[in-house]
This record gives sequence, C-alpha cells and structure tokens, in this order.
Amino acid sequence: MISFVGAGPGDPDLITVKGLRRLRAAEVLIHDRLVAPELLEEARHDAQVIDVGKAPGRHGMGQGGINALLVERAARDRRVVRLKGGDPTLFGRLAEEIRAVRAAGLRFEVVPGVTAGCAAASRTGISLTERGQSSVAVFATATDHSGETALDLDWDLLARVRGTVVCYMTVRNLDTIAAILIAHGRDPSEPAVVVERAARADERVVPGSLGTIAGVARAAAVESPAVLIVGPTVRAATVSLVGLPALAGVGG
Repeated sequence: MISFVGAGPGDPDLITVKGLRRLRAAEVLIHDRLVAPELLEEARHDAQVIDVGKAPGRHGMGQGGINALLVERAARDRRVVRLKGGDPTLFGRLAEEIRAVRAAGLRFEVVPGVTAGCAAASRTGISLTERGQSSVAVFATATDHSGETALDLDWDLLARVRGTVVCYMTVRNLDTIAAILIAHGRDPSEPAVVVERAARADERVVPGSLGTIAGVARAAAVESPAVLIVGPTVRAATVSLVGLPALAGVGG
C-alpha cells in the first residue's frame, strides 16, 4: 500500500490528521525537500526515511528512480508513504508516480494537503474569490520542466481572466512572467504580492503591482519557493501592508 500524502506548505501544523496518521504508521517514508523537518521526526524510529528532493540547480533522484523506488519498497509488502510538499495533486508529478504504481498492480491512496497558493493567500489576508470582485481563481505554473518560462502556456487566458491568478515557481522568471501578462493585456497597476516560504517561520511578503513586483522582489532578494498572486482581491493585502518595510514578515 502506498499513501501519497500532502505535507502542506511548510508549517508542520498544517498537515491533515489523516496524513499525520499515515506518516506515523509508515515503514518507508519517501519525502521531498520542502517537507517540514518536524514532520520527519514524527516517523516511527525503525522507519526507513529517504530524501528524494530536488532544488533549483540541484537535482536529487530522477523521477524514474523515484517511481522505481516506490514500486520496489511497496512490493515488499511494506507500508510506504510518499510525502509531498503542499498538495500531491497540484504540480507534484503525482500522475507519473501513480502510473508506475498502477502498472505494478499495487494499491494506493491520495491524502490531500494545503497547497502553497492557498496558504500564501490565507497568511496575507487575501480572499482568492470575493463577491463582486473575483469569481475565478486560477492556479498555474509559469515554469516548464527545464526551469524556463513556459512560453506555450495560455498567457492570453491568464491575462483575460477576471479574477485571481496564482503562479507557482516564479522567482527565476518573474520579470518575464509579469512582462508577458502585461503584453497580453493585464493591467500593470493591478495589485500583486509575492509570498516567499508561505506559512513557515521565515515567511516573507513582498507587495507591489504587476508592473513593479519583479523589481521589488529582486531588490528584496526573494528566493524559491515563492508564489505570485495577482488580482483585484490582492488589494486588501497590499493596502494593509502600506507603511511596512518592503519586505514584511508575517509569521506566527
């Protein structure tokens, strides 16, 4: 049995009760780099804990190796937990791992988690949807598998949507992302915010507009992981941050 468990965005308290129960029962724990260290301490003392995490510019085990590892450990009749940052179903390569597990005839389950985009919005007081302001929230990754800006993304749709856009994996290409959205018609004065390490103790918040956010984030030396949130409902957060330093901690 393999349990794909969402660890949440970084705060160990944000894992679900079911996810924590599965983690504590696991005989093999295979985890990503963004999983809170405190959660790894919840593993049973005799569990095999395997780090397969990837970082920008530093790749750990390849996806094929991870797939093989999941199948090999579960085929030994061991209880395996694949612990993924955020929610497993969102930008987590879950489909690739499930295909490998299904092909091997193994059972699996998916335990959802809190995704970074929702955590970033909640921590900064942004409502992703709001009556009369935004009835749509779009989650997108603007970076392809090579780490470059995904030029084949439907940028016209993202620019036209009358609602909130949440972009993951944006730090490296934030200038390009903002420029493309503006070129496709999105208002450069629209409020925007970048949240670095959402829901962690060292979380940082950078407010601005779509036209200025890249420069402000660069000046603040924002690093991955971070999400960009753009849309009319962001104004409540950016207004509340007026008067604070450009780089504002919102811990707690």
